[in-house]
Amino acid sequence: MKIALYPIPVLIATVLWLIWAEFRGRQRQVYIAKPLSTLIVIAVAMLSLLEPTRNPLYTAGVTVGLFFSLGGDVALMFPERPKAFLVGLVLFLLAHIAYTVVFTTLGRFSPWDVLSALLLLAAGVGFYRLIRAGLGPLKGPVIGYMLVISVMVHRAVSTLASPLFTTGAAAMIAAGALLFYLSDVILAANRFWRPWKYHHWSLALYYSGQLLLALAASFFS
Repeated sequence: MKIALYPIPVLIATVLWLIWAEFRGRQRQVYIAKPLSTLIVIAVAMLSLLEPTRNPLYTAGVTVGLFFSLGGDVALMFPERPKAFLVGLVLFLLAHIAYTVVFTTLGRFSPWDVLSALLLLAAGVGFYRLIRAGLGPLKGPVIGYMLVISVMVHRAVSTLASPLFTTGAAAMIAAGALLFYLSDVILAANRFWRPWKYHHWSLALYYSGQLLLALAASFFS
């Protein structure tokens, strides 16, 4: 059994605690549970260094992205502060860039890239039209963020064609990137389009996505 699997039950507990605290408005508990959950995901990624078939470049790239995500998580714990939201946006953008670099370096370009690019473009344009009226001065940063996360997902899917990844690891990366993307869609829709009282459940998608990206580091052949 991979050693990186052992922290997962603890992560499930802390994420459920976080979601409960968000719904209950227990902000002090959110301040603990949210960064703690991300630190556990970082530990999952770093435990891959104990595997004999590790890929240090992948582990390093994903770990850098996770540390940027940790900063973004902390910034987004203060949604009432517009500057904090913008800082969180920038930090998550840097996380996506880190992921994109490692996925592009280790992935492969294939004819399927055209199809995934068209699907992501259509999804991005459609979603932007949905939320644009509520963006205000954040229109530029949000467009930039949407472009970067779309490229990240595109390159994550490209790992399915790379001989450097096992089928399992590539599937984890593609699924993880898509879950991350969906969690951001819910977050943006709740903030800029139509408030949804159950939007805190997007945290389950977010941490599942990050976990899969981190866990894939332990499943190289």
